[in-house]
Amino acid sequence: MRKFAPWFMLLALCSFSFAAFAQDSDALSRNALSGKHPIHANNSANAHKNGNIPTPHGFPLGVDTITNFTGHFENQGILFDGTAHHVWEYSMVGNPPERGGTTVFNAPIVPVSLDLRNADGTRRYVKVVNGVIVTCADDPTDDTITPPGCQRLFSDVTPFIQPFINGPVFNGLSTYSSSPVPTQITDAVQRAEFGNHARADWHTLLSANLKAPEVMTLLRGTYQFALNADGSCCFFVLIAENVFNNKLFPQSPAGPDNNSVIGQAEVAGNVTTKDISTFLFPNAYLFDPNTGGCCVLGFHTFDFEPGNATNLPANGNQPRFFVLNYSSWISPGIFGGGFQDVTANSHEIAETFNDPFVGFDGIHNIVPFWKNPAGQCQDLMEDGDVIEDLDQFGSVTFPVTVNNFTYHPQNEALLPWFEFEQNSSAIDNAYSYPNEAILPHLSAPQPLNCGQ
Repeated sequence: MRKFAPWFMLLALCSFSFAAFAQDSDALSRNALSGKHPIHANNSANAHKNGNIPTPHGFPLGVDTITNFTGHFENQGILFDGTAHHVWEYSMVGNPPERGGTTVFNAPIVPVSLDLRNADGTRRYVKVVNGVIVTCADDPTDDTITPPGCQRLFSDVTPFIQPFINGPVFNGLSTYSSSPVPTQITDAVQRAEFGNHARADWHTLLSANLKAPEVMTLLRGTYQFALNADGSCCFFVLIAENVFNNKLFPQSPAGPDNNSVIGQAEVAGNVTTKDISTFLFPNAYLFDPNTGGCCVLGFHTFDFEPGNATNLPANGNQPRFFVLNYSSWISPGIFGGGFQDVTANSHEIAETFNDPFVGFDGIHNIVPFWKNPAGQCQDLMEDGDVIEDLDQFGSVTFPVTVNNFTYHPQNEALLPWFEFEQNSSAIDNAYSYPNEAILPHLSAPQPLNCGQ
């Protein structure tokens, strides 16, 4: 993944003003991210937090998780340990393409708003004075009282929920060349990569299921923000990735509790091991506080909980994999390159379909090292990552209009690209979809870590 210079440090150098007030150091301009290239993370942090997870050949034998099928291909390549390898295995969500039929996954959507607080935990209010953003003093007796002329720093996800659900990831009204009937975009991509190997009636679909909203509370020093044009919160929020992960994932080895966003959803039964779950955030992006690298728009992973986890129903003491993703809604004008609305979620759901367990066992979905035209190197079957930084070669996103709203899901790499298949067996002999032209050639065979 490409990382970027610590741009917020540069902004800090230029933050002085001739106004009567000095702007808050964590307040950014609305165009601060316009020159940044967004990325997505391969996040399997927490996958091994509780120690010995079984990694049987023929995964996922003995694991309580989503329906998936396995396959393999043969090609010469170098494994991550530097040894030569020629049989590569993978798992994908749903049922095999040659079986046909429709597999429907329950797809909980958990909306998460952001409560941006002062360092002492009290509510934070800001105002704009002569174009400068400053923090207001809280009422000394009650921080729920809004100081005059001030706005609370609370980024509400509510306005984005319905447009998100209506989009092509969950709405099956759009037509694609890979499907004889209208379908969802991720199903269309998966059908495209198996080409004639898939039966005409083979589909893998998501049934969106809106769940109770949650709130992630962040203390000053762990986030940065930009206000909307009217001075309200927030055009976007940047969150230190280590803090975000600790707030998102359960931290107790004994099992989930209500102290984390995912834990709260698991305890309530709002997400289960049989679901493909999305945690939707409002223009919330991650940065590395050590390097300043920015900006992660989403990641897919799974939360591992033990079979005897507290606060979860009995399941015969099988290890549990909760397959999930964090995705941010992206308002127009924050990033360039067509990254907006559901770009992040379409990327993460497509990668969930092709690599649901993020290569955790060192066998499934590990592929020969590949290098995309922009120089990105990986050895995972991450179909969105191949294309996310190819804006100089064409449009990374593919416009899909649903009910007069044009969405921007991402184009994806197809299975034959990872197989280094000289004559692609995918639809139209393509290596990418829906835009079949953005990835016209295979990667050259690569040495360990692409020689880097």
